[in-house]
Amino acid sequence: MQAQNIIFPAQILRGPGVISQLGAICSRLGKRALVIGGHQALAAVGDNIRHCLEGTSVTLVGSEWYGGECSEGHILRLAKQVVALSADIIISVGGGKSLDTGKAVGVACQIPVVTLPTIAATCAAVTPLSIRYFDDGHFRDLYPLPQAPAAVIIDSQLLAQAPLRWLAAGLGDTLAKWYEFRAISSQHSDLSGVARSSSANSRICYDLIAAYGAPACDAVRAGKANSELDQVLDAIFMFAGLTSLMSSGAHAAASHAIYEGFTVCDKTREFGHGLLVGLGNLCLLALEDRSDEELREAVLLSHACAVPLRLREIAELNDQELASIIQASLHAPDMQNMPHAVTADALYAAFARVESMADALALY
Repeated sequence: MQAQNIIFPAQILRGPGVISQLGAICSRLGKRALVIGGHQALAAVGDNIRHCLEGTSVTLVGSEWYGGECSEGHILRLAKQVVALSADIIISVGGGKSLDTGKAVGVACQIPVVTLPTIAATCAAVTPLSIRYFDDGHFRDLYPLPQAPAAVIIDSQLLAQAPLRWLAAGLGDTLAKWYEFRAISSQHSDLSGVARSSSANSRICYDLIAAYGAPACDAVRAGKANSELDQVLDAIFMFAGLTSLMSSGAHAAASHAIYEGFTVCDKTREFGHGLLVGLGNLCLLALEDRSDEELREAVLLSHACAVPLRLREIAELNDQELASIIQASLHAPDMQNMPHAVTADALYAAFARVESMADALALY
């Protein structure tokens, strides 16, 4: 019998204005807090964090840029800074790479981490996992962590004020939970309880986005949280996180392999993880030879969620650049989780079929 180790976040708060509880949360975890984040995130919430910690038992000892990539070099650099400042708690703010860096630094220093996402682009805020890159931005590996965040603060009003493209990225990444799990599990009829839980949560992700994705995007366009956005944030963070946490095996396939392929090209690398995964979802359905009706439904949902439908919406690529993306996708570890071998010709055809469907539906 195989041992099982599932690591959950200790606390998840979600709703408009929940950042106000940051001081009380940190007071239970430590005395000296170091904030780690991206430049824009630090500018957006830095003053708010200082205000939340005023009058508490927690001293804000510094604020550090995460470095631009979740790389081993930046993780080690920030770990040294934690030691130099005698910090005993990390407040990690920003998007996926920034949050992944903060979580990894917390593990390196064996101190708790509070995550405060400023964009709803991935489920990174809740998972005991970091995606590491090389300093030049190329994908390196998946780095499992022995601890999850001690607390996750999902402030829907803060997230409603972020650019729409980042919510769209979160929607694309979260839809992959269902599409990819379905593709992988199609070859396994005997699912364990943990795998069944992962499957159920991935379906909840899809159902919430199908029901509330479009009005949630409208909330972000207006810069004001609503109940539909809250439901979508639950999908992006909580249910997507549970899908990953409860997965006893592989939980990513062609959608993420295609994203990993995009990271080898300078024109596409920084476009946004979930946006690239979102297009990958549609290619996955084409690779599975799903019906035109099912692909049409998925394309319409992706369009409602502001996910790109065509390569040219991401970048103008020449033949050599596209070929390098195709080859990197085919050799990405996640592609090996597909139930059948994927060829270059099949992947070229998948991109073309998705684009043809989008053109036929006149979606721009």
